[in-house]
Amino acid sequence: MGAEDPPVRSPGRASKPHRSHSGKRHQARELALRVLFQLETSTDDPDEVLQYPAFASDLVRGVLANREELDAVLREASEHWKVEQMAKVDRTILRIAVYELTIDKHVPPKAAINESIELAKTFSGDDAGRFVNGILGRVASAIA
Repeated sequence: MGAEDPPVRSPGRASKPHRSHSGKRHQARELALRVLFQLETSTDDPDEVLQYPAFASDLVRGVLANREELDAVLREASEHWKVEQMAKVDRTILRIAVYELTIDKHVPPKAAINESIELAKTFSGDDAGRFVNGILGRVASAIA
């Protein structure tokens, strides 16, 4: 069977109903696919590539473990916005950045801010990039 050939189904077997692609195991498999595909199509060191899912996991765990503290920093830095009123994606991006700036401290502040601005532009829009930049600028000034 060639790579482009469609899968062959057994005659008389009904196909299973289509499942939602939002399940956690599906998302984990999607991440595994991305990592393995990257390894298949590049000369990157597998150990280096595997650091990215671990880094993402560390960020998730750090944000979840420190959410109250992160939100307190955001409340202090955002003059006209309540944390609860921020768009969910913007709030999440800000929490990640504030975690990196105030707790994790393994990334230079400028890099954490620039990455957050790019994420906001990609997932929320140009105005969100400016919003994130303004708040993170105040956070960076306060911790400097």
